[in-house]
Amino acid sequence: MNVLQSIFLGAVQGVTEFLPISSSGHLKIMEALFNLSVPDWFDVFLHLATLLAIVIYFWKQIVEFFQVLFRWIGKKPAPEKPLIADGLCKTEEAGRRTIIAVLITTVVTAVLGLGVEKIKDILDEKGVPSKFVILAIFTGFIITSGLLITCGIINKLREKNIASESNVKPYNGITIPQALFVGLFQGIGTLPGISRSGSTIASGVYSGVDRKLAGDYSFIVSIPAILGAALLKAVKFVKAIKDGCFTFSVMGNASAVTQNGTEVVGIIPVIAGFLASFAVGYLSLFLLMKVIKKGKLEWFAAYLIPVAILGFIFINHF
Repeated sequence: MNVLQSIFLGAVQGVTEFLPISSSGHLKIMEALFNLSVPDWFDVFLHLATLLAIVIYFWKQIVEFFQVLFRWIGKKPAPEKPLIADGLCKTEEAGRRTIIAVLITTVVTAVLGLGVEKIKDILDEKGVPSKFVILAIFTGFIITSGLLITCGIINKLREKNIASESNVKPYNGITIPQALFVGLFQGIGTLPGISRSGSTIASGVYSGVDRKLAGDYSFIVSIPAILGAALLKAVKFVKAIKDGCFTFSVMGNASAVTQNGTEVVGIIPVIAGFLASFAVGYLSLFLLMKVIKKGKLEWFAAYLIPVAILGFIFINHF
């Protein structure tokens, strides 16, 4: 991959990682359409870029989580006002419950995610045709669309109920059942074509979480999930470097193979892809949070369904 291709793939990752349309699915489709090969280590850099975007966007809530945790450990009193009035840590009790919820969601996701990765490795060893992978991705697009549409319906029904009821139950943190449910869907979100953000936001709404808080929680729990996935791939990358499978150059392609089979890593293209993924990712996250507040996640189904239908029709071209 040259610099322009790296920037293009970084931008695709930045858009699709946050918008509920499946980043892994779109990267695979781009690989097939443009005859590109995206190595795992390059995917790690792209995910770390989007992770940085999440940390910067949610930095106040992340700081507040640590403040609640340290006060909890040190048995110190809570401040009069939270750092963010409408965040996940609206109250000290809500913050403590949500910290436990994040841990539970992360464990459930890790168990399911490792299982999915194991299955993927087995299928790769058996040499599953790329056409079947693409077919699975388009099927995942339809599943994601169903999640988004039903999420939109539930949002509208809930808004009507809130308008007609005066005794609405106040938010007091993410509960253990809600954490388990979101963790289950986040694990499912590792399957081809299924959006992680779409599945976690939808599952949060299904379980009774306010849509704005469901969006916040979705990206807070994505931090350990992305870090864990990146760490697993990074360990393989470091081992490959030690085994002499990689050499580095300042310019050149982000990934190229020499005659002796050593993969050459171009530093400038990798940096370009990282920056593109971060910049586009941050803008996409900003846009998505606006859409979540409006309760219009089903808008993305209007994109995914036609793409999936076209994919099924032209599957033989992949």
